[in-house]
Amino acid sequence: MSPRRNRPRGGEKSAEHSPWLSTGGERTESWQGEEWLVRSVVGSAAGKYYRCPGCDQEIPPGVGHLVAWQSYAGVDDRRHWHRGCWNARDRRSAKLQRSRNAPRY
Repeated sequence: MSPRRNRPRGGEKSAEHSPWLSTGGERTESWQGEEWLVRSVVGSAAGKYYRCPGCDQEIPPGVGHLVAWQSYAGVDDRRHWHRGCWNARDRRSAKLQRSRNAPRY
C-alpha cells in the first residue's frame, strides 16, 4: 500500500486557496459620495507592516485587515485599514495629531 497524500497534486495553487477569495473577494462601498473598492486580507496573506489611515497605528504582519481604494484610482492609492477603523471611519476625526518624530507613511 502506498502512503497517503495529504497535499493536492500539481504545482499550481488552485483559486479556492487564494487569500482574496477565501474572505469573499472584492466589494464596492459608497463613502463620502464616492465609490470605494474594499478587499479583505486574511492574516496569513499579510506579510508586511502597513500604517492604518484611520488610527495612524501600524498593522503588523499576520494580522487580517482591509484594503480600500477609490474606484477610479490606481493600485498606488490603496490604503490598508484595520477592520474596526474602516467601520468607524465616519466617527473618526480627519485631523490626526502625530508626534514630531513619528514616521509619515
